Formats: sequence, structure tokens, C-alpha cells
Amino acid sequence: MNSILIVTTSLPNIEVANNLALRLIEHRMAACIHIQEGVQSIYRWEGKICRDNEVLLIAKTSSANWQAIEAFIKEHHPYQLPEIIGLAPAHFSQAYGIWVSEEVRCD
Repeated sequence: MNSILIVTTSLPNIEVANNLALRLIEHRMAACIHIQEGVQSIYRWEGKICRDNEVLLIAKTSSANWQAIEAFIKEHHPYQLPEIIGLAPAHFSQAYGIWVSEEVRCD
């Protein structure tokens, strides 16, 4: 069994997040995705401080799938420089980890 990887990215709205989530599931890049609306982002971009409402997408995948899911998100993301962060939990249910591994296709 591979380790679980939690991959997050922020998107401009719920429609774009739902579309990316569906593509990730259809292509077996992720086993499960949570989408959270109402995320407020404050950041500096091209010398200006920006403040935007965004949607957070949280995908559960296998750590062996990092390069594939990162490339997939980059290809389908509307932002010029998308936030793509992978976090590997130290602890998780063994049964859940097995399920994630079975649902995700690793290239």
C-alpha cells in the first residue's frame, strides 16, 4: 500500500472546482475530493496586494501519484501559477489507505 497524499489547490469559483474535481475522479487521479467554498485569499501578485474569494479543492490520492496529479492540475487549472501543495499525513486508517490505493491509478 502506498502512502496517502492530500493535494490542495485553490480555484476561482465552485463551477471551476467541480469541473476539476470531476476530471480528477474520472481520470483516477484522486479517490476522493472535498470542495470548500468561502475561502478568502490575501496574497501579493506582481507587486500588488490582492484579496480574492476562492474555493479550496482537497484531493486524496496516493503519494506515488504526485507527479501525475501535479501535471494534471497544472494542465487543467485556470491560474497562471496555481497553488498545488501535497501533504503526506503521518497517520491514517489502514482501511482508508487501501481504498485510496485501489481507487487511484498510478502512472
